[in-house]
Amino acid sequence: MSLNSSTLLNEEKSQGPKRNNECLETLELQTPSSFQDNPLQRLQLASQEVLEKAKKSGRSKCPRCSSSRMFYCYTCFVPVETVPTKEIPTVKLPLKIDIIKHPNETDGKSTAVHAKLLAPDDVTIYKYPCIPEYEEKRHEIALVFPGPNSVSVKDIAFHLQKYSKKGVCDKDDDCSREPFLKQAKIEPKEEEKNLTECISNNRSEGTRLKKIIFIDSTWNQTNKIITDERLQGLLQIELKTRKTCFWRHQKGKPDTYLSTIEAIYYFLVDYHQEILKENYKGQYDNLLFFFSFMHTLIKNAKCCAGKE
Repeated sequence: MSLNSSTLLNEEKSQGPKRNNECLETLELQTPSSFQDNPLQRLQLASQEVLEKAKKSGRSKCPRCSSSRMFYCYTCFVPVETVPTKEIPTVKLPLKIDIIKHPNETDGKSTAVHAKLLAPDDVTIYKYPCIPEYEEKRHEIALVFPGPNSVSVKDIAFHLQKYSKKGVCDKDDDCSREPFLKQAKIEPKEEEKNLTECISNNRSEGTRLKKIIFIDSTWNQTNKIITDERLQGLLQIELKTRKTCFWRHQKGKPDTYLSTIEAIYYFLVDYHQEILKENYKGQYDNLLFFFSFMHTLIKNAKCCAGKE
């Protein structure tokens, strides 16, 4: 059975103060070297004091639907009443992100909502099969998903040039605009002169990637989404191998299978360094604001329960 934050909070309370004190003493004695395999320890995060207070006060109402939740409402994508929005960090992303969520993915267990909460202006979540048509924008969109034809982040610009030669190019087009859910397919009819000018302009930008797509589901459920005709022909990106810190590790899968918010975070770090060619100084660390707090909360609860 999967563990959630409220269940673990109840376990902590039932253990009594003596056991909690013993557990905390054990954690305090751990040296930095004991965390060397945990990248969450190195994050530059905003103060999580607001989450500490919310944890002590327990579940609270969602300001929109009035459902009882811990920290945030995973259906309305807003913090609960005990977590003021002004005390939650906001992350500005260098491109737009679409998250396609499998209909059978449990809302309360998904980390996709973290991205929407922390980067609300740049993240859109769609529940499959209600997803946009991407064909006319595929020269500026990529999909993060491993496969035989996937390319690394550093090769994105090179491979998108091939799509520009085939796709529609309109200098007046608003690339940040969300695509229509149901739009008619239009055959590209650009003149060779305009196409050449567009390719030249795009090359001078260094990269034309405007949007990146992530699939939010268990690995066993991804086939239905990844084979959808609306995602065919998109450039696929494979991330560098990294170990997950997710507490709901999928049984029988390697520890390199990342949660959705981890995949988003690591992609952006690589994109910042490989494509934008800038030093990474923690610009996107706050995307793991909720994730890191819940990771520590659950790790401590498991320790106190004698499971680690």
